Amino acid sequence: MIKKVLLPILDFLLFSNLFIAVCAVAQGLVTYHLLHAKPDKYILAIIFFGTLSIYNFSMLLSKPKNPEDSPFVRVRWIFSHHRLIISITLISMLCLIPLGLLYLSIEAKLLMIFTAVLALGYNVPFLTLNNQQIGLRNIPGIKLFLIALVWSVSCVLLPVVELEHNYQINISSAETLLLVAKRFLFIAAITIPFDIRDLFQDKLYALKTIPVMLGEKKAYIFCQFLLVAYLVLLILFNQTVNADTIGLTLTLLLTGWLIFKSNIKKNEYYYFFYLDGTMLLQYLVLVLISFIS
Repeated sequence: MIKKVLLPILDFLLFSNLFIAVCAVAQGLVTYHLLHAKPDKYILAIIFFGTLSIYNFSMLLSKPKNPEDSPFVRVRWIFSHHRLIISITLISMLCLIPLGLLYLSIEAKLLMIFTAVLALGYNVPFLTLNNQQIGLRNIPGIKLFLIALVWSVSCVLLPVVELEHNYQINISSAETLLLVAKRFLFIAAITIPFDIRDLFQDKLYALKTIPVMLGEKKAYIFCQFLLVAYLVLLILFNQTVNADTIGLTLTLLLTGWLIFKSNIKKNEYYYFFYLDGTMLLQYLVLVLISFIS
């Protein structure tokens, strides 16, 4: 009985991309937390609606011929609620317009245009290769780095730029670069398992993702390598072991374990709730450990 009530709610949150948008806000909050700065509600709103717009727009563009026959629960759910997804996408895009025009500096506007162009270029086939129309996603190995770059720019650079512009907070280039590099590694690591899950489908569509090029086993090893690289940066550039270091280390260890388990668990909810949820968990753990200490 409880499952019958909760499962439709979970489906709505996950497959409408509301959950991933909340995770994006959490990643923005991680940036503010690590910089010991007060979160900007307008920037967080832009991150939320921007993520919602991009993810839903991407799904609508990639509609298969017969979505009702798709092996993926997510695809079947989205296109059985087609009007709802279109409505959510339009509302989120409309919310972005006044937020971007009224509350973003010129530098931040340029950043958001940059991420929007990358996101559209990823999904929209605007290049011609061998008489075929392709998007950026079709370029070998680039999919992972584009996704990680867009997330790093949105959740790290955007808050940093606005903190410097609105509050004259001086954040060094080295500190900004370190934040971006660590976030890039983290997002890349949790993105690869999704590509491993879609390995067979990506081969059919001739998408040269990291798992397609390296193979499943090596791709999992690459995930762990990215997390280890994050941990190395965390240890090297933190002179003292503080609450934030402990919190980030704990979430890295848990993320590594979840990625390892994804090799066995192929359930879609595992990927979209647990793996994506590590982005939300990272912020919650940081807050909890800071509160305890």
